[in-house]
Amino acid sequence: MMDNTEGEHLDLHGDEEIIEVVELNDVDPTPDDLAEDFEDVDFAEGGVEDDEGWETEDEGGEEQMESSRDDSELTFSKHTGSVFCVNLDPVSNCLAVTGGEDDKAFVWRVNDGTLLLECTGHKDSVTCSSFSYDSLLVATGDLSGLIKVWKVETKEEIWSFEVGDLEWMEWHPCAHVLVCGTADGNVWMWKIPSGECKTFQGPGCQTTTGKILPDGKRAIVGYEDGTVRIWDLKQGSPLHIIKGLDGHQGALTCVACNKDGSLILTGSVDCRAKLISTVSGKVVGTFTAEGTKSSSASAEEESESNSVESVGFCNTLPLIAVAYLDGTLAIFDLPTQTLRNKCQHEAGIVHLQWEDNSCLVYTCSLDGSIRIWDARTGNLVMDYLGHTAEILDFALSKDASIAVTASGDQKAKTIPTDLKQYANCSLRGIIRIRKQLKGMGAGVDDVR
Repeated sequence: MMDNTEGEHLDLHGDEEIIEVVELNDVDPTPDDLAEDFEDVDFAEGGVEDDEGWETEDEGGEEQMESSRDDSELTFSKHTGSVFCVNLDPVSNCLAVTGGEDDKAFVWRVNDGTLLLECTGHKDSVTCSSFSYDSLLVATGDLSGLIKVWKVETKEEIWSFEVGDLEWMEWHPCAHVLVCGTADGNVWMWKIPSGECKTFQGPGCQTTTGKILPDGKRAIVGYEDGTVRIWDLKQGSPLHIIKGLDGHQGALTCVACNKDGSLILTGSVDCRAKLISTVSGKVVGTFTAEGTKSSSASAEEESESNSVESVGFCNTLPLIAVAYLDGTLAIFDLPTQTLRNKCQHEAGIVHLQWEDNSCLVYTCSLDGSIRIWDARTGNLVMDYLGHTAEILDFALSKDASIAVTASGDQKAKTIPTDLKQYANCSLRGIIRIRKQLKGMGAGVDDVR
């Protein structure tokens, strides 16, 4: 369901890439261009203050086996508390970094679980961990606001800084520049490892989510009061402020952008997702999941039991996905801005991610499963089990061959998700093949 009274017309055509009515720069900047631009940023010196789980006619009576099913290839068990975050190195996708409740982060190989680096010295749960664009550095941040940067090759800590309570953290897409948001509403940006620093003052309330846009020159930041700001990272000033009736009516929870950064999606505890032009700063669409609440319910009533937890754009078709805490995955068609499919989960969805080059969308949820959905039809393509508690985060490799999960059961898992061999099979055909192989004594790896 879509409310378009506050939007402007989007010129979207069929199954082509999303085309915004506002033109971007004529020539896309290269990574070298963007890195050079950051040499001119005016930084202030110094710190500034087992059955298969599908419900079919012939599967009855096998619930007990479902509870022991583990579809993973590898389990990483070094953490001694819940694992909150996971990220894959962007160059090779061979290394993972996980952070957890045990105040530690670990860098390890996804193929064999070999531990490469133990990131210690944190004062609280590590909730943010990620690799730089070139995979040379890894940053870890804890709830108390202590951020550390490590050199992967030498395993040495090369920089650290302490801010207020940390809400989110992200690397620049093509420079050793780190950006984070804190509970006091400020956004911090540092050059690494020099530590040159710049801050962006918020509206006096907590910043809850943020993302650097693909051009590397702007960032989208969401706040607790429902405000969205699009910042110019070089000038240090907001290009657009979306607030009031145009903004959300509750704290933002997530943000995503399309491939060229011309459009962003924001999600909030007000159960709405908003589509915003980053060029004009105008809201061009507002989306709700039809059926999650009655149309007469107020935003305050909805937020008591539901919220938008994750959003994302499809790269191959003009589709978006919006995930809700009540377990609804809503797929919307952008040309018409209408609900296309609704995929229901048994528990709340934590995170979603689209495959780079297909219309498949992956979700992880509080029931401890990873699911793959075909956004065109809304059909479940595959599900994966193995954790004994909720999945709190996951990362998908560039070729979509593996997913690495982080869970409240104190474990991270590597799960093979390559569906190429099933390309010409129906869902029932896949189930039949897996059952036949299982009957012949084949293990999970053989089935794949």
